[in-house]
Amino acid sequence: MKKLALALMCLVSVAFFASCTQPVDNPEPTIQVCTEEGYVQDGATVDLDTDVVFGFVMASNTQTNKELANLLVTIDDHQWANVPLNRTQYTYTDTIVYTLNREDIVGTSKITAVLTDVAGQTATAEINLNINEPSEPLIAHIFEWFRLGNTQTGLEEFGLYWEKNIKDTHAQIKPLDGVTLYTFDSSVWEATTTDVQKVAIFSDGATEINVYNNVSTTAGDDYNDVIGTKMGDGTLHLIHVTKCVIDAYQDAGYPIHITGEAK
Repeated sequence: MKKLALALMCLVSVAFFASCTQPVDNPEPTIQVCTEEGYVQDGATVDLDTDVVFGFVMASNTQTNKELANLLVTIDDHQWANVPLNRTQYTYTDTIVYTLNREDIVGTSKITAVLTDVAGQTATAEINLNINEPSEPLIAHIFEWFRLGNTQTGLEEFGLYWEKNIKDTHAQIKPLDGVTLYTFDSSVWEATTTDVQKVAIFSDGATEINVYNNVSTTAGDDYNDVIGTKMGDGTLHLIHVTKCVIDAYQDAGYPIHITGEAK
């Protein structure tokens, strides 16, 4: 009987230990970048204005089997997708086209996917991209700003107007509403030859001003001033003021011509 009682005690002990749930060291779900052909990979270099196909493959933890609850995808600082899941496996795919912003340099981008399961466990995957920025040459064109009395022409396309100021002997060139006016070192004009370079100098190297008033309205002269405007829609104008000519007096006043190049 003693041997039987001992055997029963052992059986009970085994049953007790077998019923205990072992802790899971890594209870997180899994997510990884889609590696199939045609999908962009972490560290890749992509071109502007082309389709960039990306994807993530995810699954519940094999030990906990907790369902996937949600996928949050962000691209840089912008939320791209927020997908409810309620399943144990999922593949997310999408396409993005990078375009050179008129006021920013693209350079790099990060696509981040954060996966959460119903237990609140999370996993993250990232795709870090380099953006190839093929540049296009800038073509300079001649401009003329003209004023006679209250009539002025040639400035509006640059987001500017020639404010009348009879107490000042210099032209008062100011930005229209929603336009920002900048001044640059004169060396910028020759050094800036591509659209990418133009975006760069407006981002780093431009000094914002309220008025450009370096051109005399009492005598013609040559100039080497570089200014610029950023329009409300982000369009950038780089302007090289090179000459002022004042014609003979007329009934409405002196005709004034300010000329130069823009790109």
